[in-house]
Formats: sequence, C-alpha cells, structure tokens
Amino acid sequence: MATADTRTGEAQAMERNDIIDFKALEKELQAALTADEKYQRENAAKLRAVEQRVASYEEFRGIVLASHLKPLERKDKVGGKRTVSWNCHFAPGRTSQDETTEISQEKTLLQPETSAEFYRDWRRYLRSGPERYQALLQLGGPKLGHLFQMDVGFGLLGELLVALADHVRAADRLVVLGILRSLANTGRFALNLSLMSYAERESCRNLFQKLQAMGTPRPMKEGLSQEEQGLEKQPGGLQEEERLLQELVGLYQVD
Repeated sequence: MATADTRTGEAQAMERNDIIDFKALEKELQAALTADEKYQRENAAKLRAVEQRVASYEEFRGIVLASHLKPLERKDKVGGKRTVSWNCHFAPGRTSQDETTEISQEKTLLQPETSAEFYRDWRRYLRSGPERYQALLQLGGPKLGHLFQMDVGFGLLGELLVALADHVRAADRLVVLGILRSLANTGRFALNLSLMSYAERESCRNLFQKLQAMGTPRPMKEGLSQEEQGLEKQPGGLQEEERLLQELVGLYQVD
C-alpha cells in the first residue's frame, strides 16, 4: 500500500514538473514576433530608400526610422469626430493626483526582457537625456549586451552614445566603459557604427575624450556588476581600465 502511495506521489510530482507555462511562452513568442516584424519593416524601408536613390544619409535614416508610421486613410480626416482622447492618461472622474501617480509609475525602473521591449520603452517613456542616461546605468553593460546580442537596431546605437556623451560623470566611468564594451560585442556592430550620422559620430568622439580626461583614481562605486567590481578591486585596476579604454577607442574608430 505504501509503495502504491509512493508511486502515486512520484507520478503527481512528474506531472507538475511537466506543466508548461503557456503565459511565458506566449510572451516570448510575442516578443520574437515583434522583433521580427520590426526587422522586416526596417529592412523593407532600407530597400525602398535605395530604390528611391535618396540624396543624403539623413534622408535615408529618416525613411527607416519612420517605417512604423502608416498613411492616413480616407476616414482619418482633419476636423473629424475624435473617438480617442489626445491625453492617454485622462479618463472621466480621475483627479490630477491619479494621473501624476500613473505617470510616475511608468517611469519606474526599466526592466525590458527583449530588445523590442527596450526599444518601446526607450521611445515611449524615456524622452529626456538624463532619463535615458540613468536607464542605461541601471541596466548596465551585461544586461544591454544580452538584450542586443543579435543587433542593436538601426539608429539606436547613435542614440545610446549621445545619451552617454551628454551626461557621463567621473563616478560612472567604469560602468560606462562596461556598457561600451558590451555594445561593441553585439551583432553587426561595425555596420551600425558606420551608419551613424555625423552628429552621432561627434558625440562618440566627445564621449571618449571625456572618458580619457576622467582617468583618475576614485572611491569604489556601488551598483557595479560582479565583473566590474572585480576589475575595480584589482591592484592594477586603473591600468586595466586604461587598457580597456584604448581598446574601445579602436573598436569605435575614434581618431
């Protein structure tokens, strides 16, 4: 009898282990479909831009970045009846305090699980330079490298570098170096680097100039990844940092 009960318990345990988390699978599938749709859409826009023989890189870039926009239909006429409020945070009966609370919740810590989620949140919630810079520091190099291991995405690399260049601080130097190293290891990095605009290239150059000027000893900073903490604790940590910086200068083709 005891043996039968034991076998029944083992069978039930095996059944529990075999349960499939369909919600997690659905989320993963949706993220993959969104990323694939974005890739196909931007690739088609690139081909159209080439066929149109655009006059400049800026025009080419604009076509690709606007590839998600859809043309207006006949029913979408100016002055027509609005069925959706222009303010997505407004609803009848809600107070300004409720709206403020919801907006502040949207700007909580960024926790994307896929590159598509990062791109969505980067565009939707992170509008200012300081917000984008803090989000990059929060995620750190290892997380960003994991999100973009296949590809950073057209136009995004330049925006990341601009945010870093405009707001980098000496206390964040090691974290920023880790971010730059992770981005340099992503797929098609050289291609994305070559597609940056002139202004983005200048920001990249300014970023490295600032990092070189910050090469002085400083106290241990909290929030570093395990890899970065190991680098900081090494006896020759600063020398290793400088070696990494010089390596990155070559990878980012900074002259």
